Amino acid sequence: MKNKYLGLLIIVGMAVMGCRTMNDKPTVVLFDNDVHCGIEGYAKMAALRDLMSDTAYTCLVSDGDYLQGGPAGALSKGQHVIDIMNQMRFTAVTLGNHEFDYKTPRMLELFSGFNAPVLCVNLVDAATGKRLFAESAIRKVGKKKIGFVGVATPTSLYTEEYAFFDEAGTKLYDLCEANTYELVQKAVNRIRKKVDYVVVISHLGEDPNETNVDSHGLIQATTGIDAVLDGHTHNVIPQETVMNKEGKPVLIAQTGTKFVNAGKLVIGRDGRMWTELVNLEKYPYRDQKVRITTDSVVNVLNAQTSRVICQSDVELKILDAEEKQQVRYAETNAGDLVADAYRIVTGAEFAMTNGGGLRVDLPKGQLTYGDLVTMLPFDNSVCIVDITGAQLKDLLEACTKHTPIEFGDFPQVSGIQFTIDKQRPVDDRITDLVILNKSGAYEPVQMDRTYSMATIDYCVTGGGFVGKLKQNRITKPAIILYNECLIKYVTENLGGHIGKEYEEPQGRIRIK
Repeated sequence: MKNKYLGLLIIVGMAVMGCRTMNDKPTVVLFDNDVHCGIEGYAKMAALRDLMSDTAYTCLVSDGDYLQGGPAGALSKGQHVIDIMNQMRFTAVTLGNHEFDYKTPRMLELFSGFNAPVLCVNLVDAATGKRLFAESAIRKVGKKKIGFVGVATPTSLYTEEYAFFDEAGTKLYDLCEANTYELVQKAVNRIRKKVDYVVVISHLGEDPNETNVDSHGLIQATTGIDAVLDGHTHNVIPQETVMNKEGKPVLIAQTGTKFVNAGKLVIGRDGRMWTELVNLEKYPYRDQKVRITTDSVVNVLNAQTSRVICQSDVELKILDAEEKQQVRYAETNAGDLVADAYRIVTGAEFAMTNGGGLRVDLPKGQLTYGDLVTMLPFDNSVCIVDITGAQLKDLLEACTKHTPIEFGDFPQVSGIQFTIDKQRPVDDRITDLVILNKSGAYEPVQMDRTYSMATIDYCVTGGGFVGKLKQNRITKPAIILYNECLIKYVTENLGGHIGKEYEEPQGRIRIK
């Protein structure tokens, strides 16, 4: 009898130890960044999370830029994306600069129906200083308490300026450029003792910018953060380590863009942390519930976007052979086409647009409404402004000073030609600046003469062209949406046929 009870105790003990082993799982924070309306990746992300849940405690966060970047956002002003994300069971999300594209009231309307906390420590009402969203959230993921803090890039104040000011120029909202790091530190201090780990979900990026606020600088200026899951600059960073203010290592990672990868922050059973990326392009599984929603949205979009607009004999390029964004450092054939559309449809003397507004290459062959909206996905309108020759030269100097480094304000032009001479001082690089006259010949730009320029309202209201046009007089506002302008040009002026004249860049911008 004694041996029988002893055997029973051994069996029970083994069962308890087995349960303890089964429950002692790692914790995984899955994250995305800069999805930019790549909606079909959500079903893969949900499937990855559910599959991992068998062997790990999991949660899901987003580091911003999900509402804009394709037809799903542009044609519904973000609602289709919110509908899909509401199926995902996010633990928390933060704001990217493109969440402001439809202006702040629309963003707030969209998030009023969102089923996860939106975290942003530095977005405030400019008059009262009150935050529009929570600064942090604490969640228990398995056995670990994780404190999440959200932060958005202050560069949105310049790139999406129209979302922060009213028409009279009064600032309505602020992103606290001067004390972003301090606000993050205070948020971390408030939760540090309540949690096992502090994770910042960030849309700051690694690259230097005009606000001097970036993810590396954040880590170096603060303490108490264990990891920064970052976005904004579309970098592919499986894992980096940056030392904080006390010389302690902090993890940082970023996935790229459009669900090429999913990010994983892993907290092992021993408490060790690391990050890694999962290639979602090759991931074969999809969550059926989420897929039903995305398929429904795709069907709605197809009904709107499948209409054939034109035939193109050429591939319209914004990328170079190394997949870098050539449209942000040099002339491209796609940039020529778009700028021609602005100039010719509006009747302006010349046209200029920011390279960052063109988002994808388009193949040769039949192009649909959806294809053209995907290349020009934002809620921008073409307008005409007055600009003197001297102001034009100053504008071109400012927008090309980073060449050959990629810069979103690099100009794509029509009706003017110029040279960027990199051997000259950075503020005096533009030479041979000429403009197309009424007889069809080019003549030197006169510095004291006023010209009419077609561009997009984003570049006039201060969001683009480094704010150089904010004081210029708008003579014709909001003539036509910029993607509709392109459609009008290729259907009416080109007869539905983009020919070989657009096969290569046409030599409007020379770099020496």
